[in-house]
Amino acid sequence: MNKLNPRPLVLAAIIVAVGIFRIATSSMHSPLAGFTPLGAMALFAGFYFEDKWKAYLLPLLTLWLSDIVLNRFVYLGEWMLFYDSFAWVYGSFALMVTIGQLFKEATVRNVALAAVITTVTHALISNFGVWLVGCTGTAEDIQYTPDLSGLFQCYAMGLPYMGNFLIGNLVFSAILFGGFEWMKRAFPKLQHA
Repeated sequence: MNKLNPRPLVLAAIIVAVGIFRIATSSMHSPLAGFTPLGAMALFAGFYFEDKWKAYLLPLLTLWLSDIVLNRFVYLGEWMLFYDSFAWVYGSFALMVTIGQLFKEATVRNVALAAVITTVTHALISNFGVWLVGCTGTAEDIQYTPDLSGLFQCYAMGLPYMGNFLIGNLVFSAILFGGFEWMKRAFPKLQHA
């Protein structure tokens, strides 16, 4: 009789819980804006999922579904499937999953280093996308000048979010990685097959 491997189900449940947590705690006007478990979720998925497609699909799907809900009920008041800098933000999260795949051991040092690397990666890529979108369009839409000055202004505007994202990455990585490592010890069936 073929026994069901609980590991992928537990990992998927953790990813879904992260999405629910993000929705429950989101507010644009909070001083904690950007303090989310999303970066930690992407690292976690990259590190623990044996099937590469699940490592990318589940965090990106969770991010996308939570974005849809937040755009409807928190941010814009409308159902929006995609936004202007969508590709840049999601590309940065896919890269976070890849970074998680590069680390072979879930040591405190590796997880902390990966959390810092993904924070910087996310800030550079997603803010570049915000700048690119914000320096094109009609005169009323332009938020940043289409030059290095505008790009640096965009990065400067993103610094508070980057700080909160880093703290979120560190705190939630400790919770996700530490919690799952504890679960693997307590429940040996969660070890690699």
